Amino acid sequence: MPRKPRAKIKMKTHKGTAKRFKVTGSGKVMRMKGSRSHLRRHKSKRSKYLFSKMIQVTAKGYIRKVRRLAPNLWKQD
Repeated sequence: MPRKPRAKIKMKTHKGTAKRFKVTGSGKVMRMKGSRSHLRRHKSKRSKYLFSKMIQVTAKGYIRKVRRLAPNLWKQD
């Protein structure tokens, strides 16, 4: 009796990584800063405004790690 071929194992996205990082159309990895939600009434308006902006991840190791944990964030060719 011939064996049935096995299905390929699907890559699963790490949901924590997918929520914390976004990838732009040009492929840059963006992240939010920490300290945004806790004790905001003691922080200046300027610092709260700066916390609301996303910043680019520049470290090659972190980009590699995000790509490995959440491969579905990048455009599929």
